[in-house]
Amino acid sequence: MRWNDRIGRRIKLSDLHILLAVAQTRSMAKAAQALAVSNPVVSRSISDLEHSLGVRLLERTRRGVELTSCGQAMLARSHAAFDELRQGVKDIEFLSDPSRGEVRIGTTPPLAASFVFTVIDRLSRRYPHITFRVVAEGANQPTQRQNLKDRAVDLLIFRKVSTVVDEETSFEFLFDSPYVVAAGASNPLAKRRRIELAELMNEPWALPGPNDAFGSFVTDAFRTAGLDYPHPTVITSALEIRANLLRTGRYLSIIPEFWLQLPARHPFLKKLSVELPIAGAPIGIVALKDRKPSPVVQRFIDCARDVAKSLPKRNG
Repeated sequence: MRWNDRIGRRIKLSDLHILLAVAQTRSMAKAAQALAVSNPVVSRSISDLEHSLGVRLLERTRRGVELTSCGQAMLARSHAAFDELRQGVKDIEFLSDPSRGEVRIGTTPPLAASFVFTVIDRLSRRYPHITFRVVAEGANQPTQRQNLKDRAVDLLIFRKVSTVVDEETSFEFLFDSPYVVAAGASNPLAKRRRIELAELMNEPWALPGPNDAFGSFVTDAFRTAGLDYPHPTVITSALEIRANLLRTGRYLSIIPEFWLQLPARHPFLKKLSVELPIAGAPIGIVALKDRKPSPVVQRFIDCARDVAKSLPKRNG
């Protein structure tokens, strides 16, 4: 039998939907309950699908029903098929009313509160009926990448790191944003024109722990400068807490430069004239290579490009 006959006449979307439910619940009975159908309906659907493909898709283990390698391959492609259909429906809705739609963005809390917020604010003023769903997973980069591959988000606004950008994804550069040493505007160090990192070792620091994802970056910065990791007065990975500590004028921290620039230049925090010996990865749009963005997602991308262009350009 030719493959187009198998697809056009024998493989049903309802069967693929049931396969997905069984894979998620690891049980035919639970899948039947979740889909509000009978157990025989689930069994017959899986059997028909296996017969059409000529391979086994499921096997029983001590942990329940699991996908075979063939089942995993089929399910991976099924995600894309359902996503394309969902995108088609969104495209039709957009054609019916270009002012509506949904954009799902994966990012980090700092980027969500600054760059992504700025894009959403600017776009929503022009198109108030667009819905934005922001998934901010912090430093959990593998989860963000999986969300993108599972089509749970339309795109990522992220730094170009190997744990997120790979052979299945594309990266569009938006802007460079290095990490900088920052202090409150009232801190005397904010008025100095040139400071060596070694001079700051005994200052009160608010930093993530050295074993934290970002803390390892900070550790590398100090080691590259020939210094030990400073003893922080406050240990936290939460940027909001560190920013509030900086506002007191007593503490120092290392933060991404975009936090000082968006949504507007920060009135209470200042970048110190300290050169860190290690650079952060560029920030951009991460998307699946084989996935065409919907019209409303493309509007978000275009607006993100415009916001990135408005950022101050770095010298050198």
